[in-house]
Amino acid sequence: MTTHPPIIGVRFSKVGKIYHFDGNAVPDVQVGDYVIVDTARGKNLGEVVNRLKEPPPPPPEGWRRIERLATPRDLVLKQYWAQKQIEALIECRARAAELDLKGIKIIAAEYNFDGSRLDFFFSAETEDKVDLKTLKRDMQKKFSSAQVEMRQIGSRDVAKLLGGMGACGLETRCCSRFLTEFSPISIKMAKEQGISLTPNEIIGMCGRLRCCLIYEYEQYVAARKELPKRNKRVMTPRGEGKVTDVMPLTQTVLVLLDNDPRGVPVAFHRDDIQPWDELEALRRKAENPCGQHEGGCACGRSSSQPSS
Repeated sequence: MTTHPPIIGVRFSKVGKIYHFDGNAVPDVQVGDYVIVDTARGKNLGEVVNRLKEPPPPPPEGWRRIERLATPRDLVLKQYWAQKQIEALIECRARAAELDLKGIKIIAAEYNFDGSRLDFFFSAETEDKVDLKTLKRDMQKKFSSAQVEMRQIGSRDVAKLLGGMGACGLETRCCSRFLTEFSPISIKMAKEQGISLTPNEIIGMCGRLRCCLIYEYEQYVAARKELPKRNKRVMTPRGEGKVTDVMPLTQTVLVLLDNDPRGVPVAFHRDDIQPWDELEALRRKAENPCGQHEGGCACGRSSSQPSS
C-alpha cells in the first residue's frame, strides 16, 4: 500500500494564497504553528493554516518540503527585517526618481524572514516589458547582504498591497480584507445582475472590474432560469399582462397589466404567474383534443363525422 506524505497548507501573509507542502519533516505540526519552507524564491517563514485529509495529485515537479518548525529566533528575525522594509522602499523610490523611470511605480519592498532576499514590487502603466536593470543593480549595491529581485505586479495586486477604502465605501477593500485569489470578472456578470454599466458602478479602485461582481452572479443566473424574461406575456391573478422587469433574488416580476388604465407595473411572485404561451397552448388543446385541422383531424375522422 502506497503511503502519501502529509500535505500541509501554509500562508505567508495575512490575506494571502495558501500553498501546499510535504510535511514529512514535521509530523506533529498543528494549525497555527509557524514553519520554515523551501519555496521557489528561497527559504521563507509561513503559518500553517490547514492539513489536507485527501491530498490532490502532486505537481509535475513534486511537492516542496517543509524544512522545520520555526524557532523564536526565526520569528524575531522576521519582525526585525519587516521593520527594514520601509527604509528599503524609500531608497528604491528615490533612486527610481533619479533615473527618471517613466510610468513605473515602486509599490512595496519585502524581505524574507532572515533578510537573505529582498523583493521590490512595482507596477507599470503599459504592458510592455520594462528595463529595470540599472535600478536593480543599484539596489543590489545598496543592499548587498540580500539577493535583490524586481517583481512586476498587476493593478489588482497593487490595490491589495496598498489597502484602503473600497469604491463601494467599505473601510477596507475586499482584496485586502479576505480575498486570497482573484477570479476572472466579465461585463456579463454586471449585465446579468441588472447593474448599471457606468464606470462608477462597476470599476474598482484598481481600475478594473470590481471583484464583488462575482459574489451573487451564480445566484442571479439560477434565479433567472425560474423567471420569465422581459417583454414576455404572462397571466396573473389580476389578468393578463407583459413583464417589464425581473427581480431574481426576491423571485418577483413587474407586470404591466392590460386592464390597468394607470399603466403602473405591479409586482407578482413567481408562484402567482403563468406564461401566456403555455396557457394558450393548453387552451387550444382543450378545444381540439385530437389535434383537429381544417377538413379533418389527426385521428383520420372528418371534422363533420361524429365520433362513435
